[in-house]
Order: sequence, then C-alpha cells, then structure tokens
Amino acid sequence: MALRRLTGYRPALGGVIYFAVAFSLGLYFTFAAVQGDYGLFRRAEIMAEASELEKRLATLEAQVARMENLTRRLSDTYLDLDLLDEQARSVLGFIRADEIVIR
Repeated sequence: MALRRLTGYRPALGGVIYFAVAFSLGLYFTFAAVQGDYGLFRRAEIMAEASELEKRLATLEAQVARMENLTRRLSDTYLDLDLLDEQARSVLGFIRADEIVIR
C-alpha cells in the first residue's frame, strides 16, 4: 500500500497552473506599475517636464511684464521721453545733429 501511494502520486496540475497564472499576473502588474503608461517612471518624466514648463512659463511671464511696461511707457497717457528717444534711434536709425556715428 505504501508503494502504491508513492508511485501513484502526481502533483495536482490545477494547483501548478493556478500558481503559474498568479505569478504571471503578479509580474505583469508589477511591470505595469513601474514602466507602464501610468507607472512610476512615466510619473517622474511628467514631473520633470512640468518643472521645466513652469520655468519656461515664469520666463515668458517676465517677458510679458517687461513688454507691458514698455507699452505703458510709450502710451498716450504716459510718455517716457528717454524710451521714445531710444526706440527712435534703434528702430528708425535717427541720430542727433551733434552726434557722430562710427561704423
């Protein structure tokens, strides 16, 4: 009887398949959590990109503020003569009669 138990014993194939499928699913979900579209690596990339875009936004906001300041200084209600002189010299190429231009 003991011999029959030893020779007739086979591992249950269903149990092996169950653990193989469970292990495969565990590996798949672990991989997806780390490298998938919504995984940890993608999140780090998105955070780095967001940081870079915030820096770019701050630079653009500073440029807009500068342009608004220059526009206000050349408006009809407030005229900055020094800025007007600078713009006339650089854009139109004007010089005063007592100046000499060396190129």
